[in-house]
Amino acid sequence: MTKTLPKSSNLLHVNNFQDLISTPFHGTTNAISWSRDLEGDFEEIVNAIAFEGTMLEIDEEDLLALDLSEAGKVARETILSDFRSLSELGASPVLNIIANYEADEHPFFPTDLYSFHVDRSPIATDTFLCTYFGDASELISNEDAIQKIQVPEIREQLLKSYLGKEADFEAYLRENFFDLHYQALEDATIIRAGIGNLWRLAVDHPESMVLPCVHRAPREGSGKKRLLMIC
Repeated sequence: MTKTLPKSSNLLHVNNFQDLISTPFHGTTNAISWSRDLEGDFEEIVNAIAFEGTMLEIDEEDLLALDLSEAGKVARETILSDFRSLSELGASPVLNIIANYEADEHPFFPTDLYSFHVDRSPIATDTFLCTYFGDASELISNEDAIQKIQVPEIREQLLKSYLGKEADFEAYLRENFFDLHYQALEDATIIRAGIGNLWRLAVDHPESMVLPCVHRAPREGSGKKRLLMIC
C-alpha cells in the first residue's frame, strides 16, 4: 500500500525499489520517494537500546542481538532488507537513533543539519534516507529557497567576518560550506518526508544534470527519538 504525499515540482513518487534506483533525475525533479506503509513496531527498537548522548549508530549485529516481540522482529527485518538492498548498490547505509543533533552556535549563519542544505560529493552519488520512527526529514523545492550567501544582509555579514583577500572570498564560502545552505522563501511549502518512505535525493556532484535537493533535519518537536537510515 502506498501513501499520498504532497505534490511539488521537484518530487516524484514511485511504487517499488527498482523504480526508486533506476528512475533518472531530470528537469526540476531531484527527489524521488518510494512511499510505503511499513508494518512492525519500530518504536520498540528505539526503546530497546538505551544510550546517553545525542546520537548512537546501530549496526546489524546490534539489531540482531535485540530481544524483540513479533512486531519488533518485523520492523527489524524491514531495516535489514533496506540495508541489503542499498548495500548491493555499493552504498554504505547507516542506522542512527537520534535524540537531537548538535546545534551550531554561529551567531547569524548556523551550518548544522537543522539548516536547509544540499549534499555535495566529488563523485557521482545520491543520498538515500528513511525515517522509521520519530520526526521525519523535511524537503523544499529549489524554487522555494534561496542560497543564503545570495541574501544581501547575510552576504554582508560574511564579508565583515572574512579576513582574507577579496579575490578568495568565494573559495572561503565553499571551503566553510556556507554555499551549501539555503533559506526558505516566505511563502515556501515545507514537505515532510514521512515515516517509512525511502527517499533518493540528488547531490551536488560534477556529473549531476539537476540541482541538488534542499533538505534538513527536523527539530524534534514530538520529543521522540528518531530512527533514521541514511547513506
